[in-house]
Amino acid sequence: MRNYIWNSLLLFCITFMSFSQTKGIQKGTYLSSNKGQKIKLNLLDNNKYELVFYSGDYEIKGDSLSFSQKVKPATAFDLAFKKDKKAQKIKVNFLDPSYYSFYIGTQNGSESVEYQRISDIKTKVDPDWLKADLEFEINKADFLYLVYEDYNGQSKLSKFALPKDVSEITIKYELDALSDLNLSGYYDRKTNELKISEQSGKNPITFLNEKDSKPDENPTVTALESQTISNWTYPGKEPLVTENFGADVIVDTTDTYAVAKFDFKFKIENNLKSALAATKNAKTKFLVIYTDSKNPAAKTDFDTVVKDLETQVGYYMYDAYNPQYDIFNYYLATADDKKWLKANKISDNPSLIILNANGDILATAKSNLLDKKSDFTYYDEFSKKLQRANAFSGVDKVLKNKKATDKDLISAFYQASILDIPYDYETTDAVAEEVNPADFKVAKVTLDKKEVAQIWKKLIETHQKDTQPNRELVETILREIKNAGFSKQFFNEERIFNDTDFLAIDYLLKHYDAIEKMNIEDENGNALVLLKGSLSSEIAAALQQNGYLSKDGVTGKANQNKIISIYKKLIATGKGSFDCYKNYFEYLSAESENSIDDIAYLKEFKSYFDTYLSTEKGNAIERLDEMFATLDTDSDYSYNGWNSFKDYHSNLANSTAWLTVLKPANSSFIKDAITWSEYSLVVTKNNPYYLDTLGQLYYKDGQKEKAIQAQTLAVKYLSADVEEETANEIRETLSKMQNGTY
Repeated sequence: MRNYIWNSLLLFCITFMSFSQTKGIQKGTYLSSNKGQKIKLNLLDNNKYELVFYSGDYEIKGDSLSFSQKVKPATAFDLAFKKDKKAQKIKVNFLDPSYYSFYIGTQNGSESVEYQRISDIKTKVDPDWLKADLEFEINKADFLYLVYEDYNGQSKLSKFALPKDVSEITIKYELDALSDLNLSGYYDRKTNELKISEQSGKNPITFLNEKDSKPDENPTVTALESQTISNWTYPGKEPLVTENFGADVIVDTTDTYAVAKFDFKFKIENNLKSALAATKNAKTKFLVIYTDSKNPAAKTDFDTVVKDLETQVGYYMYDAYNPQYDIFNYYLATADDKKWLKANKISDNPSLIILNANGDILATAKSNLLDKKSDFTYYDEFSKKLQRANAFSGVDKVLKNKKATDKDLISAFYQASILDIPYDYETTDAVAEEVNPADFKVAKVTLDKKEVAQIWKKLIETHQKDTQPNRELVETILREIKNAGFSKQFFNEERIFNDTDFLAIDYLLKHYDAIEKMNIEDENGNALVLLKGSLSSEIAAALQQNGYLSKDGVTGKANQNKIISIYKKLIATGKGSFDCYKNYFEYLSAESENSIDDIAYLKEFKSYFDTYLSTEKGNAIERLDEMFATLDTDSDYSYNGWNSFKDYHSNLANSTAWLTVLKPANSSFIKDAITWSEYSLVVTKNNPYYLDTLGQLYYKDGQKEKAIQAQTLAVKYLSADVEEETANEIRETLSKMQNGTY
């Protein structure tokens, strides 16, 4: 019906696109919010994960943190009490007892303890096991006993004193995962973090102070005593091993929490020349040089750090070598390296120097290796800063090298494009100075924007005659047109497309089929991930994003025309995906808002309707269902579901048909508009807005009787959801049709 329906639809599409692109499960670290012991979840690459449980006692010595296992956690049961002097019985809330073997016992004075199996209570109060938690009542008592029995016959028993006026007990069992771990750690003053590692090889954990967190409403309840008992029993207790577990069953006593670990070792060279050569050969790694000639323990510290990092990298790799986590090579400088250190103006002792594969110094720090160990972990941002500095340096060197090859240029732009854009983006020409002198000083490179643009343009022009697409160039173009490429990395700007960008898109269109195949496999048949969906949807997303930035001014107007021409090319060659069409219609609709007619838009929609939606080629719903099944996985409507996809098309058909009602200059499309309007009501029945559109189209086409029938239905199906002003307009239109004054 009204234009605002179309505008609201566009707003919804834009809003949902933004949400779907920024929300969702991402790699990283998550911390449990449950009451009691915290659990840390690391979502790693290659679909690996880590669950880290932590607890225990500690001792602080300077910036070092040591953990003591002499005092075991008192109990794995976490209790909270509520009190009411009038309570006759005690209500028990046992949180998620699950499939574990738990027992509860009560005792008055020195009488014998009366035990019950929790699963037996569960069967009585919740026979269908519908609820995760268990609620039941027990008689008043002086003491409460809680027991966890594992599958090896080991039982952990805890005894609690019950307050006289206790009315409710909430119980949660916390698995004791770290009671036997040998932990150590230190405080990183740079990040205000605690870095914890397990000396026998467990994963390190990074902690932040939780001083701002809210305290538990109920204080921790301390058990009077706790003990572990083998083959624990009580009168009437059924044996743990039943007829379902024969005597010949072998119990696996392997540590449940053991983590697979690849036996990773760094190759430590005994001279600087070999260390530089090894790093150059690796191409993507950095060399960490540590010099501390005045420290007699430097070699010991170096070996300790290397060993700890080897263990850590081994856990990251899990069960096989993965170069992703092998970022650094390490070398301990000797007296033979004095000349090199002097030539590179390294005079501080101790010092750390980071080199890239070409031997260029990317960062230095006046610090020992032990204090900076955390910077060399995979998840620390330092490695990303080095990668950025390396990419900037690489581009700068290539741009200044008159003998640089075409391959060198593409590689330099590509390496810069694939970097992650940091949350705290630092521009190359204005980086805040580090406050701590022991912090790494990362090399800064300032690039000339005009020079970068000229060389990139020349590169794109040179490759217009390619018979086969260059993969690195394709990926660089895709990132660049989506404002996530080298320009964003170098200059941190939101920019509108220029002629080079449109020429780069032409390169993608020319090699469309080859690029689509490139997304599927490489020359060795290995799977590659280049595109999230189809190339058409990738280009359409980039055009839409850039279109919002180029609405005003002469340049913006010229870009709008070029953007529309690209949509036409995609559609004309049969490459137009649903998202491509959707974005294209948005552009044409916006262009038509201030014009006398919408002929260009109506022609394009007619082509789309006749090709994909027309009921002459089959049932409307079935055809939409077929289209929905072919959506790219990253399409907004693939995320939002079938109903949203269906509603989009009924709204689209109605809004387009309404343009013929709205503007007399569109009258040549009235027959088509009636077809579109009827279609909208096939897809979404009894919609008063759609019926109003159809009624007015019928009347304008001279079908007055059908017009009054449709308009009568529009009034009939008015609801509270329809704005009063619009509802009155629909009623008034019906009256005018009936008395001949429409």
